[in-house]
Amino acid sequence: MYEVSPHEFASVTSKLAQGYEALRKIEELDVGNTPKDTVWKKDNVTLYHYRRDSPPLLKTPVLLVYAQVNRHNMLDIQVDRSFIRNLQSAGLDLYLIDWGYPSREDRYNTLDDYINGYLNGAVDTVRQCCGLDTISMMGVCQGGTFSVIYSALYNNKVKNLVTLVTPVDFHSKGDMLSHWARHLDVDALVDYYGNIPGQLLNTGFEMLKPLLKTKKYIQILDAADKQAQMLNFLRMEKWIADSPSQPGECFRKFMKELYQQNKLIKGTLRIGSEVVDLANITIPLLNIYAEQDHLVPPDASIPLNELVGSTDKCLTKFEGGHIGVFVGSRSQKELAPGIVSWLKERDHHV
Repeated sequence: MYEVSPHEFASVTSKLAQGYEALRKIEELDVGNTPKDTVWKKDNVTLYHYRRDSPPLLKTPVLLVYAQVNRHNMLDIQVDRSFIRNLQSAGLDLYLIDWGYPSREDRYNTLDDYINGYLNGAVDTVRQCCGLDTISMMGVCQGGTFSVIYSALYNNKVKNLVTLVTPVDFHSKGDMLSHWARHLDVDALVDYYGNIPGQLLNTGFEMLKPLLKTKKYIQILDAADKQAQMLNFLRMEKWIADSPSQPGECFRKFMKELYQQNKLIKGTLRIGSEVVDLANITIPLLNIYAEQDHLVPPDASIPLNELVGSTDKCLTKFEGGHIGVFVGSRSQKELAPGIVSWLKERDHHV
């Protein structure tokens, strides 16, 4: 049996005491602090425009589309690890669609409502604000899937498409989430809950790598006396805990027709009266995947480049996991500047 030495016990106790003192001094954990203004709102969905201190370097604005799972604040987790601030600093004029927190009435919102209704309304608002026929879209995870579907239906409204850690093939071999989802009784869940609780989904995500959470808490114990690391950890934990429910009918179709039936890649997904044909996407495409992503593995993202009708398309591998792509130290130096450089080559300067 392993015995803890008095020295080890004293060291851990000291770290915990310093960690408690550091926590006691924290008044508020701020996330999503980059200043922004509301420019459009419909029901619980809001369109924001990020303020700039100087004119953008690119003429075409970019609409950020995040997933409905968790909150977009992950892209703006703190001042020195903010994907949004990095994009701004590199010269982009940024808008963001916030899906909000679904109400009981929102349980009846369909995928059609979110693509042809809310997302199309946000795109038209950005186009009107900027006086342009087309804008660029940048989708993250499920928001990337929404952006791909939208671009296939409204190719005439989108100038450039950037997808990050975006699933399109929901039956790729190494996709643990897909294997789990295929055995899920989606109808029973939606019929029982209405809106699917965010915490229920978080529990499912944690089960994909059950020891990851334990490892995380062990590591933070070692940093309990380091306030900066503790703040980073707490901000991320706050973001994870802030998990909106998923609108029931939208969740039903997304899970059954994408995760279970893989209709997007088969070309049989129908949104409203239209069939989603990825070959209709003929605009420039930048598809970025994360090499160590266990939620959206590379094989789930890579096929997009073969399915679109674009001749100008780029596939980029980025080292890191699903979240590390945005908050990791390498990301701060390379990801946003790389995206802006790609967009700049396809844009006219102001």
